[in-house]
Order: sequence, then C-alpha cells, then structure tokens
Amino acid sequence: MSGPGPIEGATADLAAWLAGAAGAAVPVGPPGPDTDPGGLTLWPLELRPVRQTRGSGAAEPYRFTVRYLLAVGGPDALAALDRVLVAATTTGTRTLTLEAGDPTLWTAFGTPPRPALLIDVPVQITPAQQPAAPVLHPLRLRQLDMLTFDGRVVGPAEQPLAAMRVEVVGQAYATRTDPAGRFRIVGVPHDPEQPGPVRLRLTGRGQVLTAEVDPTEPDIVIVCAPPAH
Repeated sequence: MSGPGPIEGATADLAAWLAGAAGAAVPVGPPGPDTDPGGLTLWPLELRPVRQTRGSGAAEPYRFTVRYLLAVGGPDALAALDRVLVAATTTGTRTLTLEAGDPTLWTAFGTPPRPALLIDVPVQITPAQQPAAPVLHPLRLRQLDMLTFDGRVVGPAEQPLAAMRVEVVGQAYATRTDPAGRFRIVGVPHDPEQPGPVRLRLTGRGQVLTAEVDPTEPDIVIVCAPPAH
C-alpha cells in the first residue's frame, strides 16, 4: 500500500486542522502526567462501525468512524480548546462530542481528569478496482435487422383461433391473434449473419405451445391441435 493508510491519513488531516484552529501544533499521543500543560494532545481512542450499504454494481467502500480524544494539558491550554470549539461549531466541518468525562478513561491513562472532547472523523476504504481485460482484437460492430412477420394460428380444419397470445420466447415481444387468427409481430432483433428460426410461445384455450417458425416466410401458419384426453 503506497502512501498513508486511512487512519493515518485521517489523523494527519485532523491534526493539521486542529493546528490552524488552536493556533499551535497539536501532537498526536495519549494524554498523561508529562503532557505539555500549555497545549493540547490528540489521540485516536476507538474505531466505531458505520452501517454499510449494499449495491448491485461495484464493491462499495468500507466505512467506519475514528473517534479521537482531544485533551488539554493544563489550565494554560483552555484558550486553545475554546478556539477549537468555536471553529468546529461555526464552520460545521467537525463532529464534536462532549462525553470525555468518564473517570475510568483517565484512570486508564494514569492522569487526573481534565477538560477534553471527542471528535468523530468518518473514514472509508475504497476497494481496488479490477482492471478491465485488454482488448486483443479490433472491435467489430454489426447491425441487427429488425424483423416484422405475419402469421396465422389455426385449429383443426383451418379453423382460426382468436385471442391467442403469441410471444417471442426470451424477448418482450407479444401480441394476440385477431378474430381471423392472424397476428403480426414488429421489431424483433435478428442477426443476418446467424439466420435461423424464431421460437414462439402460444398461450390460450387451456394450452401452452411452442413453435419454431421461419420469420422470412410471407405467411406463417401455426396449427394448434386440441389437447388429448
């Protein structure tokens, strides 16, 4: 991984912002008895999960929040903390939380409680995008013909079958036969370099039938036999 990681980058960015808001550099390190009494200290306290989103396309970035503790070193640093509070609340660029008064927190650091605040910084890790496969051959474009073909659906003795649903299998092209049993299907893609039959599905009169037809025939006739009992 080249460059700083997500947490390291977020920490450096926040420290730079704090230096501008407080008017002095803010070191990164845990607060302790030896902290500069006149300055602030910044420390990444915990990582907090964020609800992830799921999409149907490329992999979504992994999102989480880094919670930082910003503590004063002593009374002389209160003015710097004031400047940070004012800068964050007036610009709205940082999320502050005033919940750093837990005594157990300061016991863990081995130092008496002191004024402090928490700063939440959103961070995300973007998955590396897989490179597209190289194109090894020149692209070849060809245009598909849009077919329109007519036909009839009949029963025994050439009896026309009306109101039969006729659809192209695997495509959203469908129509119904008229009282004379005729149908017309318009705009069916057809590859002239790969000629072949078109598969139709016929539904009606309690039957579901399939038929392969030659779309180049001027008058297609499909005979539907009654179901055997």
